[in-house]
Amino acid sequence: MARIKEIRFSVWEEFTLDDQNPLWIIPGSKMKNQKDHVIPLSKQALKLLKNLKNFSKGDPYLFHQQKNPKKPMSENTMIQALHSMGYKGEATVHGFRAMITTIFQEEQKSDVVRERLLLHKEKNKVRAAYNRYDYLDERREALQWWADYLDNIIKGN
Repeated sequence: MARIKEIRFSVWEEFTLDDQNPLWIIPGSKMKNQKDHVIPLSKQALKLLKNLKNFSKGDPYLFHQQKNPKKPMSENTMIQALHSMGYKGEATVHGFRAMITTIFQEEQKSDVVRERLLLHKEKNKVRAAYNRYDYLDERREALQWWADYLDNIIKGN
């Protein structure tokens, strides 16, 4: 549920790939609100990231330019990938955030957890001032549910 820019500029040092508490921590210096964004990782995401790391050869970016591993992939790379899969004019990369939100809504997942996953600001100023709970366990559970949901689609269930 990360934004395109967060994915493009992700570097290995932001990831804790331990089996018990896998996390992606985007430093506040990269975030609009200047606060670290802690993202729990599903078992499937952890497995994919560990496999990807085997190919990184020490390069800093998870997704780097093909000709220059010291630079992040172009902003057009993900868009072009969608186009090459036949989704030109039908889907956008940012649209996946809306799709996930819609499915979470259909499945009656918590509004608060969903909004925290999207890193949306709390609109109720009083609630924002008093509720500092990060919902990490609930976000981990929601993202694991999402990964399992996608696995079931792949399996045809």
